[in-house]
Amino acid sequence: QVQLVESGGGLVQPGGSLRLSCAASGMIFSMYAMGWYRQAPGKQRELVATISSGGSTNYADSVKGRFTISRDNTKNTVDLQMNSLNPEDTAVYYCNARQRILTFWGQGTQVTVSS
Repeated sequence: QVQLVESGGGLVQPGGSLRLSCAASGMIFSMYAMGWYRQAPGKQRELVATISSGGSTNYADSVKGRFTISRDNTKNTVDLQMNSLNPEDTAVYYCNARQRILTFWGQGTQVTVSS
């Protein structure tokens, strides 16, 4: 029932920008905290940014000032605007939805930052 579908990934040069989007369905979207996580080859999955049901945001130190997470409860979407990208941002980016002990994941979208 619950589905999270990411889009917007791709190849970008260092210093460039990408905007990721996650479309949610099958749940009461406004009741979930939403987030973006990423996993690079050979590394653990890490939190990138979260936004609570009330709109409070949290960012990993590595992306503060460069990334912006936002949500639209009328469209059931959460976006991640990524600016000033560098090769360290290369990873598969996953959309996450969480409410208490319930958590759901999208399929992931590849972001590659390379010159």
